Amino acid sequence: MSEEEAKTAMSTKFDPQAVEQGMYQKWVDEGVFKPSGDEKAKPYSIVLPPPNVTGKLHLGHAWNTTLQDMLIRQKRMEGYDTLWLPGMDHAGIATQAKVEAMLQDEGISRYDLGREKFIQQVWDWKDKFAATIHEQWAKLGLSLDYDRETFTLDDGVSKAVRKVFVDLYNQGLIYRAKYIINWDPQARTALSDIEVEHKDDKGAFYHVKYQFTGDTTFAGKDYIEIATTRPETMFGDVAVAVNPSDERYKDLVGKTVIVPLVNREIPIIADHYVSPDFGTGMVKITPAHDPNDFKVGKRHDLAEINTMNEDASLNENAGKYNGMDRFEARKAIADDLEAADAMLKVEPIVHSVGHSERTGVQVEARLSTQWFVKMKPLAEAALKNQQTDDAVNFVPERFEKTFSRWMEDVHDWVISRQLWWGHRIPAWYNKHTGEMYVGETAPKDIENWEQDPDVLDTWFSSGLWPFTTMGWPDTDSHDFKRYFPTSTMVTGYDLVFFWISRMIFQSLHFTGRRPFKDVLLHGLIRDEQGRKMSKSLGNGIDPMDVIDQYGADALRWSLSTGTTPGQDERFSYDKMDGSWKFVNKIWNASRYVIMNLGEMEKPELPAESDWNLADRWILARLNKTVAAVRENYDKYNFGEANRSLYDFIWNDFCDWYIEMSKETLTGDNEQAKQNTRNVLAYVLDQFLRLLHPVMPFVTEKIWLSMPHEGKSLVTAAYPEVHAEFTNENAESDMEHLIEIIKAVRNIRAEAGAPLGNPVDILIKTKDTDLQRVLENNREYLDRFGHPQKLEIGANVSVPDLAMTAVVTDAEVSIPLAELIDLHEEVQRLTKEVEKFQAEVDRAKLKLANEKFVANAPATVVDEERSKQADNEQKLVAAKKRLADVQAALDD
Repeated sequence: MSEEEAKTAMSTKFDPQAVEQGMYQKWVDEGVFKPSGDEKAKPYSIVLPPPNVTGKLHLGHAWNTTLQDMLIRQKRMEGYDTLWLPGMDHAGIATQAKVEAMLQDEGISRYDLGREKFIQQVWDWKDKFAATIHEQWAKLGLSLDYDRETFTLDDGVSKAVRKVFVDLYNQGLIYRAKYIINWDPQARTALSDIEVEHKDDKGAFYHVKYQFTGDTTFAGKDYIEIATTRPETMFGDVAVAVNPSDERYKDLVGKTVIVPLVNREIPIIADHYVSPDFGTGMVKITPAHDPNDFKVGKRHDLAEINTMNEDASLNENAGKYNGMDRFEARKAIADDLEAADAMLKVEPIVHSVGHSERTGVQVEARLSTQWFVKMKPLAEAALKNQQTDDAVNFVPERFEKTFSRWMEDVHDWVISRQLWWGHRIPAWYNKHTGEMYVGETAPKDIENWEQDPDVLDTWFSSGLWPFTTMGWPDTDSHDFKRYFPTSTMVTGYDLVFFWISRMIFQSLHFTGRRPFKDVLLHGLIRDEQGRKMSKSLGNGIDPMDVIDQYGADALRWSLSTGTTPGQDERFSYDKMDGSWKFVNKIWNASRYVIMNLGEMEKPELPAESDWNLADRWILARLNKTVAAVRENYDKYNFGEANRSLYDFIWNDFCDWYIEMSKETLTGDNEQAKQNTRNVLAYVLDQFLRLLHPVMPFVTEKIWLSMPHEGKSLVTAAYPEVHAEFTNENAESDMEHLIEIIKAVRNIRAEAGAPLGNPVDILIKTKDTDLQRVLENNREYLDRFGHPQKLEIGANVSVPDLAMTAVVTDAEVSIPLAELIDLHEEVQRLTKEVEKFQAEVDRAKLKLANEKFVANAPATVVDEERSKQADNEQKLVAAKKRLADVQAALDD
């Protein structure tokens, strides 16, 4: 054995760690993941959704990247010029929050360090977790082109981000304004609407007296009743509003009331925003702390009084509550209102409250000067493009409606973040004149200018990902011209709003093209009980731990099997056990084949004239499997593709063809042996290629251990459908043979007759073609049935004391006078009759359904009719056999 052969030899026991060891680095060193460079080949490209450098990859990442790797590996083998471009996202608020939490444990804040030193701390964090993510990508076997790896803060991306910002600003699509935004008081930054999660929290309606000024009364009282859930914002009240059509309050418009505790006079105004049917029909207007109130305030030229600091503590406008935490202040204010006889009642409620998606704290509506993207024209262009040939294809299609609904109801996007980690906004303010300058480069007299301290929302830069990674804004760059638009984007359905929509409208606006042809949307990974994985539930699974236990191939198989596009998936260790058993089955079957190949140099089929029935059958089944896998990959139905592979490998190849090959390989016909070795090797080679995209490690190890041409399965040719393999007759003949063998096995098992005990096997059939098949393949019946005597024909005489199974076009009987009881045989045959009768009745009912016959595909209807005819035939035979046994009992 040569040194190379020693490296690739298969051990007697499957060990995933030994199989995987060193293989990934070998692939990287050999450069097999890089684009082929063949300009004549059709390009196929995927950009990896960049994981956040906030920590390790989780099981959802493993699922997402496995699906991408399956696509890219298959396309590479199909001869496409493939590019799978990796990268990571700086993830502004998420990463900064992680680093701030780490520093907090050390008793340090970012303000103690200052901006420059803090950012260096974040870079150190990024480097640490980027290294971890690289190790995880390798462990998963991802065939990425690392030479093109991109980080969202790389110089090239930063240049593109600045250009996009400046262009949008000059086009009037980016503006700076004072507006009510969602505010995260822990991260101390603005949030976009989709970064806010609404959760049910316990709260209360505080019903407060607002005293009239002068001698005004209403309904005999000198006050009006105002209900609020946030009494801590009342110091920002500037009016009370009623609906102008509300007859109850028309005489109060223009009167004034006093804000409790601060004794500030505010007017009662009329505005259509107020619903007369909600509560009392009177609402307080606090423009600095409510988006609707802000609009009312603009319409009525009202003051905007902010009562909170950045950390949501109350400020000097809150009087004696200055400096208090918002929730502490709420309690103190409620107590003081009670003491001042200004509280009418406190009504406990459960209501939906916005929380920061990143930090989890309750957000505040806060008046703030921010940068915004004017979304309407961008959204309209994206919606219009979906009616063209350049539309993005959503898989599943229903998610296009989700995308469209959001784009139709989109709001302007707040893109500035009060963070230090991220793309700094390219705007400067003159220290002397206050003039603002927006540009891709800093002003020349930089000493007179101060740059805007804010950074851009992470999604602003990641929305440019498909084209900035390809070299844009250099539209002449090789990658941009060759690989953009990209082919497929694979991501979770929860990112339709956050990311998919932004990539689409940014790409259309700046490149004039869709960012990708298809977007494949998958669901969430859930635990065995269907719960979302989370730290609080303690049900999270580290994919690296799973790989250590089962191997990467078993994890990849488990994640991609039983999945449907757009649906959530449940992870279970039972499923992992099944996946490992399948990989182990492949290993052992392959080892058997390789041990029997002798001095073969490469897998090469014998002449078609030398194929026996088993050969013709396995090649026909292989052909159908190739067609099914290719078709389902094209439809992104990976679960169905895997099911086809599993059925072929486990059932057709391992359970039947390999077992049938043993009859030939232990015989004396050397030519037949060589033919069988060649077919074994060819089929093994082909299904290893089919399996490689989902199980890269074990398939590469086996392939390198067997006769082969080429240096790696990564770049080997993918199997194709061969017309000459199609053979419906061989499939039908083998199905009959297998059905009869199974019938013999079942009878033996039921009667307790071990395979080692020879028995008479009687096969009664009037079908001359079936007789021919059985006579020509007696060796298989001998091997699998172990008959003492084997009779096949139309006039086979079956004794009364026999067990009989009814199969398609035949009856299989075994005389077992010493082993069975005629009464038990009657019971067994009665059950058979009932079973076939139920099948016949079911088929009749289904075929009597006019809607089914009219709407189902013709092939499905024909298949149902064929089943009915087959079961009717079996029913007749079973009834006759039952009558014969019953007659024997009566005698």
